[in-house]
Amino acid sequence: MIFKVIPIRRKWLPVIMMTAIPAMAFSQAGSKLSDNLSKIMLPKGYKIEIYTDQVPNARAMDFAEDTTLFVGSMMEGKVYAVRPDRSVVVIDDSLEMPTGLDYYDGDLYVAAVSRILKYEDILENLDKSPEPVLINGNFPKDTWHGWKFIRVGPDGKLYIPVGAPCNVCQPDSVWYSRIFKMTLDGKTIEYFAEGVRNTVGFDWSPEYGTFWFTDNGRDEMGDDLPPDELNKARVPGQHFGFPYVHGNNVLDPVFWPKRIKNKAFTTPAYELPAHAASLGMRFYTGKMFGEKYHGGIFIAEHGSWNRSKKSATGYLTSLSRKTGPFITRFLPEDGCRLKRSGAARPMCRSGPTVRSLFQMIWQDAFTEYLSKEAQTFKTLTINLQ
Repeated sequence: MIFKVIPIRRKWLPVIMMTAIPAMAFSQAGSKLSDNLSKIMLPKGYKIEIYTDQVPNARAMDFAEDTTLFVGSMMEGKVYAVRPDRSVVVIDDSLEMPTGLDYYDGDLYVAAVSRILKYEDILENLDKSPEPVLINGNFPKDTWHGWKFIRVGPDGKLYIPVGAPCNVCQPDSVWYSRIFKMTLDGKTIEYFAEGVRNTVGFDWSPEYGTFWFTDNGRDEMGDDLPPDELNKARVPGQHFGFPYVHGNNVLDPVFWPKRIKNKAFTTPAYELPAHAASLGMRFYTGKMFGEKYHGGIFIAEHGSWNRSKKSATGYLTSLSRKTGPFITRFLPEDGCRLKRSGAARPMCRSGPTVRSLFQMIWQDAFTEYLSKEAQTFKTLTINLQ
């Protein structure tokens, strides 16, 4: 499902507190979704409501200029379009993990593990079962961290990460643990950054154009190590440490001794909690959410399976860690080890030039829609102190 969260402007309206609950609860007889939503915790003056429940297994999202919402998926293998009237069209149902997509200049770009596809003039062809154009089919076929978050950058090139095909391992010299940028015809691919284990969200500073991205740290070093990361790439070619060093100074016990000698590693702009598993980030440049959110980065923290006991790490939406969580209490209410099927878990994606900031949750496309008014976007700065 997709939900929207809207600021409440009337002072007399009550504060609405909401949460997602374990997946099984959604199918229980007599269970009311509104009751479950009432447990989600939002800032004072916001409420949540259903947007659509017709996009199973949803992942990344992006808007067209007419507010058609494009939605990728993981295991469903589908790409959806949610029209402005909220009717849903399945654009394609035959893809491998088409999680990442980006609508740009009338065309829809979709990442399906080893392939980058383009659906041309997509708004004109939604009802015609459009055939995609293969832009590039040479990316690695690994599915471990092989599903991709993609976006066209300010330079008009498509930014494409290739995650490490492992928990922690030595990357090859060509593809893995890197971010690339590719011309839209797929003919030229440039290396942009390396030492990146698995980024599933990036954006550009609205003031300086600097590239920011989250990176999910390795597992199996305990509940509290290593930190996940929010990184800033000031120039192309920087190495962000993986697999040799994690966060600011967590040396990998196996790979630090094997590090590249005399290689400079870029430390994160900000350390996130271990196992937060960020699956989306976006600069907020709007008006409706209030001044304290301006210039911050919304980060969707998916939460990890790799914990020995129940914890509130992840399972929330934060804002640059400056103001605390924005949406909380996605954590399951029972059980100790957090299984992948055990809870609704956040992830986000939205276009920077439309009316809404979207917040997605893994469980059957259970999503929140954070609505803001249509506007001309301001140039804003971010202060991560």
